[in-house]
Amino acid sequence: MLSLYNSLTKKVEDFKPAHPLQVGMYSCGPTVYQFAHIGNMRAYNTSDLLVRTLRYNGYDVKFVMNITDVGHMTQDQLGGGDTGEDKMEKTARLEGKTVWEVAQFYTDVFRKDYDALNFSKPSRLCKATDHIKEQVDLIRLLEEKGFTYTTSDGVYFDTAKYPEYGKLSSLDQIKEGARVEMNEERKNPRDFALWKFSYKDGRAFNAALDDREAKRQMEWKSPWGKGFPGWHIECSAMSMKYLGKSFDIHTGGVDNKEIHHPNEIAQSEAVTRKPLAKYWIHTAFMMISGEKISKSLGNGYTLYDLEQQNYDVLALRYLYLQTHYRQEMNFTFVALDAAQNAFKKLVLEISRWEEAALDSGPVPADVVKDYEDRFLDAINEDLNMSKALAVMWELVKSDLPSGAKSRILFKMDRVLGLDLENLSAQIRNAQQIIPGNILHMVEERQHLRKEKHFNAADKIRAEVEKLGYVIEDIKKGIKVRKK
Repeated sequence: MLSLYNSLTKKVEDFKPAHPLQVGMYSCGPTVYQFAHIGNMRAYNTSDLLVRTLRYNGYDVKFVMNITDVGHMTQDQLGGGDTGEDKMEKTARLEGKTVWEVAQFYTDVFRKDYDALNFSKPSRLCKATDHIKEQVDLIRLLEEKGFTYTTSDGVYFDTAKYPEYGKLSSLDQIKEGARVEMNEERKNPRDFALWKFSYKDGRAFNAALDDREAKRQMEWKSPWGKGFPGWHIECSAMSMKYLGKSFDIHTGGVDNKEIHHPNEIAQSEAVTRKPLAKYWIHTAFMMISGEKISKSLGNGYTLYDLEQQNYDVLALRYLYLQTHYRQEMNFTFVALDAAQNAFKKLVLEISRWEEAALDSGPVPADVVKDYEDRFLDAINEDLNMSKALAVMWELVKSDLPSGAKSRILFKMDRVLGLDLENLSAQIRNAQQIIPGNILHMVEERQHLRKEKHFNAADKIRAEVEKLGYVIEDIKKGIKVRKK
């Protein structure tokens, strides 16, 4: 049985979905104002592994992810994301684009990176700007139930009215005076914005520029005035729209555990009086050579940065698999080099295996079952992928016929997501294209061997190897391949 660590209960639990064989899962997606770095992508890797593991266990998974393209403020790390300048607006100003162009550009880049890492496509990838009505409707319900109040700059959720607020977090990160720009009208520092006004006293807000006449590019009409939604409300509105008032799993980075996710829970459950999600799964931080990822250190590496240094993107995925998602991961280029070497070795080894049709003799069912059972036990142990990799390598190095190994391995790769069948086939296909001069030398060697001129035949073999090709003598003749 699959077991998962639930951040809500702070313990590992057996996974029991609300509906047999059907799972609803929501993952917090990117804020598309800049490139996602490899630390960001690690959280999406966890979500992907969870989706793949659920499907491997026979569940039908409805997987929803959001794109945050409005309402995410520059001071969100200090509290509820309610102060500072909207990150979309700031990037638009710096890059000389409209906010819509910024959102589209970084969304496209994210989707490209997401696909490159072979992550499972969401059943629905939904944008905050496409769901303003749903967010306004949810805020109105909160207002009707008495959970909101209005200040000069927006509509806020009154956390004092919801006694269970913060049950997911420690609340230590939301303290009085922690914000750079504290709203004095806020009743409690933990209260967070549901709707922010574009204007105050008839003038537009732009806190970063202190320009009261600057007009926001993203704003909408609402019952409370023209403005834009707070950061947190979008996830509640969209997750409940597509998965229902209560669903099975919610995932995200550990940075969401103290503020964003508690706010989601409060504003959702205040309306529905049902658990928003039963299981909350959080991915630990990634460090870069022992330091936090930050712009000032210039260590926010993207997939593009790695590709420019001739790294295979899937080697990064292989590296992710080596550290448990709940453990802080320390990225180094030495570790990435080792992961790339291991990954290339794996794909090359598989590409050399004979086709299943050449295997001799059946493989005992209990042997196959042993490998598959131990792999399943590993992934079901709270996504223990390092243990799963160990089982995989044991299989690769085993004496089983290559056809049997292929069948078992490619089944495992439905979870590992390393695209092994496709990549090994590409290598085999490339090796089948042998230059004419090499083929001529191989034919000459065969002729010399038939004439029993073995020394001369060995010299040709050595020349072929110097040119980057290997001649293998097999039962059915010879096989030529690139080194």
